[in-house]
Amino acid sequence: MAQYDTIRSVGAGTRSAVIDEGLRAHMNKVYGLMAIGMAVTGAVAYGVGTNEALLQAIFATPLKWVVIFAPLAVVFAFSAMINRMSVATAQAVFYGFAALMGLSISYIFAVYTGISIATTFATTSIAFAGLSLYGYVTKRDLSGFGTFLMMGVWGLVIASIINIFLQSSAIQFAVSLLGVLIFAGLTAFDTQRIKNTYLEMAQSGDQEWLGKSAIMGALTLYLDFLNLFMFLLQFMGNRE
Repeated sequence: MAQYDTIRSVGAGTRSAVIDEGLRAHMNKVYGLMAIGMAVTGAVAYGVGTNEALLQAIFATPLKWVVIFAPLAVVFAFSAMINRMSVATAQAVFYGFAALMGLSISYIFAVYTGISIATTFATTSIAFAGLSLYGYVTKRDLSGFGTFLMMGVWGLVIASIINIFLQSSAIQFAVSLLGVLIFAGLTAFDTQRIKNTYLEMAQSGDQEWLGKSAIMGALTLYLDFLNLFMFLLQFMGNRE
């Protein structure tokens, strides 16, 4: 009996080690995809944002509304259709979305100084790393904050759309402040959710599902990072 218990204990330890190794690989893939997506966004934003003719062609015409709202439409469609895509197709769509997002935020290079953009990006990177690490290692269950944070996101979207027409500096300040707080919380929450989802599904061994899960995790953290950066830029950015 003692021998059986020893074998069972060793077997359980081996499974745990395999899951831990798989989790590290999964999270590395999530962060790797996210980093490539951010690089694509940055390259497109810089290429368009430093070209006066392109900026005028986009943001001085009604085309700007398409560019502004297209990423929102794409991310909803992508989330709804990813289960019908192959992993390769889903990854290509993610990178295409990242390029489209770069186009939509390219105006920042005409509005803010390059130094302030770089400083804000560095600050966001440090904050994101700390918040994501907290979400990964904490034993505290953050799931209770999910509903509250998502309600906050929808509130930000509605307030931002309204303020496009009102152009109120007070509303903009409030939106920026709440945006930083909400996406800081979402960074920790989403990291923990990605980790827990993997742990729940790792036993299935479905490699296609795990591949798509990594892409969706990368998309989620990408959006957390980008929104945190954009809201911080409202405070830290020096205007041209």
